[in-house]
Amino acid sequence: MKNKTLIQILLGVAIVGLAVALYLSMTKPIKFNSEFTKRRDACAEKLKAIRTLEEAYKNTYGCYTGSFDTLINRLLNEDSLSVVNKNINYDRIPEDVDINEMTEADQIKAGYVSRVVEFVNPIENLRKSGKFNLTDEEIRNVRYVPYPRDRKYDFKLQAGFIEKSGYQMPVFECLVMMDDLLADLDHQLVVNKIDELVKNQRFPGWKVGDMTQTIVDGNFE
Repeated sequence: MKNKTLIQILLGVAIVGLAVALYLSMTKPIKFNSEFTKRRDACAEKLKAIRTLEEAYKNTYGCYTGSFDTLINRLLNEDSLSVVNKNINYDRIPEDVDINEMTEADQIKAGYVSRVVEFVNPIENLRKSGKFNLTDEEIRNVRYVPYPRDRKYDFKLQAGFIEKSGYQMPVFECLVMMDDLLADLDHQLVVNKIDELVKNQRFPGWKVGDMTQTIVDGNFE
């Protein structure tokens, strides 16, 4: 009788163990996919901000940069963006003169129009556009990949030029590899996800820009 009771207890424990194992095997992929999506979205926000900063840098200096220190420090600390404002001197324009019928050069020569060149901070210019609202501190931290939480490391940033139609065209690329971003998650699920992406001819990470073509798209978009 005792042996029968012991066997029943062991069977019960085994059944519970199998149920737990089955539950975990079903929920682990679901949790992994949820975490995968969360990390993708967090990276996408930073990569979009980096792209905006790189575009502002190119508009200011004529090229992209492969250095976060240069990108962030120059944009935050230098008044390097040239802005030309056109002022119309209405009090100098005779009533019988229509400046719209004149070339801009003639308008300036006659004193009807003047141009004022100002040098402004590129970041402040971005903020005035209403399309960029990161604080200085957020800009300084945009270089860091948000996951894993216990590790602090930069996105990989490159910049240079490629030849296109006989011209040297500036390009940049900023990325994080999937095995770095997901390093603290289940190893086998990470391997499976990377294999899936490679088999579908997709880049095994998240990035904006490209060092081989003049695009600034992100593969998360």
